[in-house]
Amino acid sequence: MYKLRPYQQESVDRTLAYFRKRRSPAVIVLPTGAGKSLVIAELAKIAKGRVLVLAHVKELVEQNHLKYESYGLQAGIYSAGLNQKDSTQKVIFGSIQSVAKADDAFFSNFTLLVIDECHRVGLEPDSQYGKVIQQLKRNNKHICILGLTATPYRLGLGWIYNYALRGEVKTQQRRFFKHCIFDLPLKYMIRNKYLTPPVKVDIPVTSYDFSELTENGQSYTMAQLENVLNRQRRLTPLIIKNIIDITESDQRQGVMIFSSTVKHAKEIMEHLPEGQARLVLGTTELSERDQIVHDFKQKAFTYLVNVSVLTTGFDAAHVDVIAILRPTDSISLYQQIIGRGLRLEPDKKDCLVLDYTGMGHSIFSPEIGDKKPASESVPVKVPCPECGFVNDFWGIVDDDGTLLEHFGRKCRGGKTHPQTFEFTPCGYLFRFKICPQCSAQNDITARDCCRCGSVLIDPDDKLKQAKLSKGAHVLAPDSFEMLERVDKNGNPYLQVKYYDYDANALTEMHYLNNPTSLKKFSINFLRSHLRRPELKLNISSVSDVLQIQSQLRMPSFVIARKQGKFWKITEKIFSEEL
Repeated sequence: MYKLRPYQQESVDRTLAYFRKRRSPAVIVLPTGAGKSLVIAELAKIAKGRVLVLAHVKELVEQNHLKYESYGLQAGIYSAGLNQKDSTQKVIFGSIQSVAKADDAFFSNFTLLVIDECHRVGLEPDSQYGKVIQQLKRNNKHICILGLTATPYRLGLGWIYNYALRGEVKTQQRRFFKHCIFDLPLKYMIRNKYLTPPVKVDIPVTSYDFSELTENGQSYTMAQLENVLNRQRRLTPLIIKNIIDITESDQRQGVMIFSSTVKHAKEIMEHLPEGQARLVLGTTELSERDQIVHDFKQKAFTYLVNVSVLTTGFDAAHVDVIAILRPTDSISLYQQIIGRGLRLEPDKKDCLVLDYTGMGHSIFSPEIGDKKPASESVPVKVPCPECGFVNDFWGIVDDDGTLLEHFGRKCRGGKTHPQTFEFTPCGYLFRFKICPQCSAQNDITARDCCRCGSVLIDPDDKLKQAKLSKGAHVLAPDSFEMLERVDKNGNPYLQVKYYDYDANALTEMHYLNNPTSLKKFSINFLRSHLRRPELKLNISSVSDVLQIQSQLRMPSFVIARKQGKFWKITEKIFSEEL
């Protein structure tokens, strides 16, 4: 019998509290090595009705089943890969591939569905998970669905749930899972010595260059990958020698090498010490694979090379070197690979992470969210002036790390009701467009006004119309200047002049000599020109504006229309609107 660690018990308690109030699918995030199988076992043990636990590989099915039976309880296995198809027990551990093919009678009376590695679940109704979930809901529309994962994000999709535990909107797009009800950071596990610290080593030799495959964000074929590796074949012996040198000089126990292709893996094997390396491929016979894994766990050899396998459901606690020789845009996969080396083992002080891809992914956190808007952008923290939530946005900082500008549009914070788990978004808009009909603030991407429903003209359409109109002039500013001028009556005003590359210019003027003109200036100029729009500035004169010029930004386009003999600026379009 096991005693749950405090965080494991908390995740169980939060699950119970959530499903007492709601039935929308929820997620628990636990890092690799945090003991997901123990949490699953405890939930299955205390559940009142029947429980189905799904996983996508037989190793996870078997691992979760063994942990449950270690409580002295019995459970069934429904997995062709494990040669068992028991559907009579209260708790069933199954592989998704086998359960998806089960007959209708299998799906009766389940009250809880638990999905391990749940980041694999999408919205497609015809997928294996989609079909199983539909079948279960037909038999019990109130079934509780809980997902567990160490990496709650997917390549090309982003976050797999809508609302985070600490009151944050992760995405407003449709997701199968709605709430994350427990989230344990990897750093917590390492700080509290539940996992081995990963140490990312600055490689003293060259790395492969996969930039031509990954820079444009498009998927690449195996043939393209083979071509890139073939052109860099001379690097492989140097890289393997470096891995061997580090392993032997630091007396490392177990090394996992993740290669790009079968051909690449075989080339790697040629340069490893004879008798000290084995290879596992997707086509390796299961009995042979099981024997290789067994021998590796017994430390019969040092180097285990694999291609696209052994990233989940595999545990060899003595692994203390992870060598990554394959490219991936998937942060999830990258972190799962590193997770293979973080299990605790006596006399194991850390796990070296040797990354020979030059891709620079983070071990601890996902790079999920908006695309990087500029090459100099870095992640920045921006508090919401309305609710106080600290947002993670892209931004620009100076040499001292002071925030100069950020590209956030909407506060991602909100409040989750402690009893009902209902989430209410904050809704504060850092950047917005104003409805010309009712003056309501709308998200930059909105097509219809949120208040009156009026159609909001698309900025691209504005540009196209202006460029086609003889009475309009479109200027793409390269620079702008701000000056204090005085009119013929001696009244000071602010002159703003926008220049393009050819020194063509458009000018606007603003009077700041009374409360009404100051308010108009704040709405019509400051709100869109401030690099940090949440700042509340005390502007009362032209000289005040000139002092904050460094905090102001240029529009991408300025549109002016002919009024008599002069051009008057009527619209500005900023980068985030395009």
